[in-house]
This record gives sequence, structure tokens and C-alpha cells, in this order.
Amino acid sequence: MDLKEGTALIPGTMEVTNTEDKKLNPEKNLHLIFARARNQELACPVRDVIHRISDKWSLLSILALGSRGTLRFNELKKEIGDVSQRMLTVTLRNLETDGFVTRTLFPEVPPRVEYTLTDLGKGLLQQALLLADWANDALPEIVESRKKFTKK
Repeated sequence: MDLKEGTALIPGTMEVTNTEDKKLNPEKNLHLIFARARNQELACPVRDVIHRISDKWSLLSILALGSRGTLRFNELKKEIGDVSQRMLTVTLRNLETDGFVTRTLFPEVPPRVEYTLTDLGKGLLQQALLLADWANDALPEIVESRKKFTKK
């Protein structure tokens, strides 16, 4: 495995740079994440956000809106593929509730509704693109690992 920018050979000395060129300390961040997770009085932002966007359709909706811009419901449904109308409706409502997507209703006959990423949604898009890039790069290794595992 080749090392990429932002990785280190020795655990404890790893430094990660995010898209805004801020230095992150993964060990400190992990400590804070789990400290919040153990404290029932504080909301754990990682659990809360991951819970909301880790369903089958949320990230695909974010990626589709990010790649195509403003889309009407049926355009978005077509872009994503096999999502049902009901599930896309629920997904978009959740994304709108959390401030990732803006829903604009035009008072026309028939009514026209368009969906667009907010600035918050664009920030999530940047992170989703990093994950998507990693998934594309790692897929051959993951597939190979699955083959080896199933042969055991």
C-alpha cells in the first residue's frame, strides 16, 4: 500500500489535512468523539450526523445534486436510479430538515418543486466526494479481500 499525503508511518504522529487546509489531530478528535458518546448529556455530533446521512439514499442524493445542481424531484429520482418515490420523499425531507437541501416550490399549475444543495450541503458534498474517491480507489482491494474471506 502506498502512502498518500496526510499519512504517516508511525502511529501517534499522523497529521491529516482537510479540504480547508486545516491541520487535524485524529487522536485528539477520536478522544473527543468517544468522550461525547459516553456522556449521555451531550449530543454526539458524529453519531447524530452519521445516523442521518448513512441511509441508502442520502449520500446518493447529495452526490446527485452536487453533480447536477438544481434538480426537480423526477430528475433527481432518475439520476439516482432505483429509489422509490416514497423513500426519495423521506430522504429529501430529512436532508431539508437538517439544512443540507433547499426545497423551492413554484406556485404554478402544475406545481414545480426544485431541490438544491445549501452551503451546508455543499460542505457535506466535499466530504462525500473524499469518501467516494477513497471507495473507488479501495474497491479492488475490498473485492479481493471479500473473495479471500469467502474461500475460508
